[in-house]
Amino acid sequence: MGNESPFLAMQRAETSIKALLRVVDTDLLTPDEKKALGSLRRLSGDARIDIRDYELSETREEQLAKAHDAKKRLAKLKANLLASGMVFGAADVAQLDAQLEHIMERVI
Repeated sequence: MGNESPFLAMQRAETSIKALLRVVDTDLLTPDEKKALGSLRRLSGDARIDIRDYELSETREEQLAKAHDAKKRLAKLKANLLASGMVFGAADVAQLDAQLEHIMERVI
């Protein structure tokens, strides 16, 4: 995790989120929990795309704008992850939260 780009780190985080989502039995969830997990899946993909756009920016202004968008989306993703914590284990949530925080720090 140390020297990899924010995009690669986000890809790893998204893969971890998807792996956790795959093992959840959605039949046992409430409608609100199902909605939160769907939002988690969508936000992780959107955050990955935002970070990709940030890294591919051609100008400083564009990079700053994309960094702002990426950080905003990552903050939403973190909040949603914490709200979905009742479905996942505390260790998984803490690890993913730390990964997302690290990615946010690497984005300008």
